[in-house]
Amino acid sequence: MSPMTVRKVVAIAALCTGMAWIGVHSNAATPIRRPAKVFAPDSNPRDHTYGEWAGSWWAWGMGLPVAGNPLFDPTTFDVTEGQSGDVWFLAAPFGTNERTCTIPKGKNLLVGLLNTEFSSLEGFPTEAEQRATAQAVADFIVVDSLFMTIDGDAVSNIEDFRFQSPQFTFTAPTPWVFGDTGGTGTSVADGFYVMLKSLDRGEHTLHYGGTFLFPDGSEATIDMTYHLTQQ
Repeated sequence: MSPMTVRKVVAIAALCTGMAWIGVHSNAATPIRRPAKVFAPDSNPRDHTYGEWAGSWWAWGMGLPVAGNPLFDPTTFDVTEGQSGDVWFLAAPFGTNERTCTIPKGKNLLVGLLNTEFSSLEGFPTEAEQRATAQAVADFIVVDSLFMTIDGDAVSNIEDFRFQSPQFTFTAPTPWVFGDTGGTGTSVADGFYVMLKSLDRGEHTLHYGGTFLFPDGSEATIDMTYHLTQQ
């Protein structure tokens, strides 16, 4: 099932059935103390809330070309594309994937685990519609399936890292990842994000993922490994 199909099927199911989160047993990493490398969920990394960063994460991803887009293209990847400032973004397509990249000194990393957004360019013109639909779809994330490890240390209490963004503005190219015609639109995002502090110089392994469980019993899973070189 393609990422586009996944998002539309889940949206329709959420709106039609009103189903909420469905829990299943998973093999997620055993929680230990939250690594010191992670910003707490109630913090304001770089003077912005996690919710505000969630909107920036999606604006970045939807603003990139379809070919090589890190949200959906498993084959081509350039970590520098569209990145600027003190916070860089990491994303993952559905499936099991590995990427290798170098991170400049002093950068924080915002990792999007499982999340979603709905925008005016996708037929949701008002903030209320965008927010309600994003929340309904994010409710299909199986919280017990979520995991994230940094050099083998698990992020504990990962259920605390769900955030909803303020409504944000983005500009998409033509074509873009969710349609044939881009443009400037508004959107609201909902889901799970973790912000990493600047890592120590050297090699690091970031492993994370989780599952959407749909009302019809089908699933969409992310299992992502980043091999990072921190300058």
